[in-house]
This record gives sequence, C-alpha cells and structure tokens, in this order.
Amino acid sequence: MSDLSESSEIVENGDQVTMFDRKNYQSDSWGGHARRNSASMDDGENQFVVEDVSKIINETIEATIGGNSYQQEKVNQWSATVSEQCLSALSKLKKAFKYVVTCSIMQKTGAGLHTASSCYWDSATDGTCTVRWENKTMYCIVSVFGLAI
Repeated sequence: MSDLSESSEIVENGDQVTMFDRKNYQSDSWGGHARRNSASMDDGENQFVVEDVSKIINETIEATIGGNSYQQEKVNQWSATVSEQCLSALSKLKKAFKYVVTCSIMQKTGAGLHTASSCYWDSATDGTCTVRWENKTMYCIVSVFGLAI
C-alpha cells in the first residue's frame, strides 16, 4: 500500500534530523496498490533502519571531509564522493532497496538554507534519513531515501 505523506514532523537528535509522518493518505485511485507480504516485513529484512543509515552517513562524511576547511574548488568532488560512498555502503547492507542519496555542502557564512521533499511510498517499509554535519567552516547535509523493491 502506498502512502502520500501530507505533513511531517521534524525531530532533531544531535546532528541527525529525522522526519516522521503525522498523517498519511491512502490512494486507491492509482490502480489497486497491494500491501507487501507481512511475513517479509516482520523479519526486518525490508525495513529502512534509520540508525544504520545514519551511522553510514556520518562515517562517510568524516572520512571524506572530516578534517578539512571549506574550499570551494573541492566542494563538487566532496559532495560526489560522499554521495557515491554512502550509496556503496548502503548497497553492502544487501537489502532489497533502491536508494536515493543527496549531498549539499555549504560554507558557513550566516546565510539560511531551507529544503523540502515529498515522497509517495509505502510507509511500512520505506524511509528517509537526513544528517546535518558541521565543522567551523561548513555544513554538510546528506539525505537518503530508501524505497523497498
């Protein structure tokens, strides 16, 4: 069954920002979506585990840009490396998921940054995890969307 999340609550826990659905709307008008086999959901194999994903993101950011100061000429390389390394580590979990990884790196200048996303998915198995990492000179925001196959 697919759900369209119309509103969400953002909960910050240290550097991790997680979104939780508050209200889901079931859509029957898009062609009879079937519920996934509940037996496969009970064993945890097809669950998006935010703690595991958050750990992968944090380790990847630290390994890629951890000790560096902001350097504009390296931002494209860093963001591509963080995205690719996160995707590689996620694929090693051997879960039946498609992943979408985004990475934004921004110099600390006092400017604001606002982002939003919307997903149409099965909230029983699919999920998202966003991590905000920072040092003295920059922010790195990585979002991972996991969609069960």
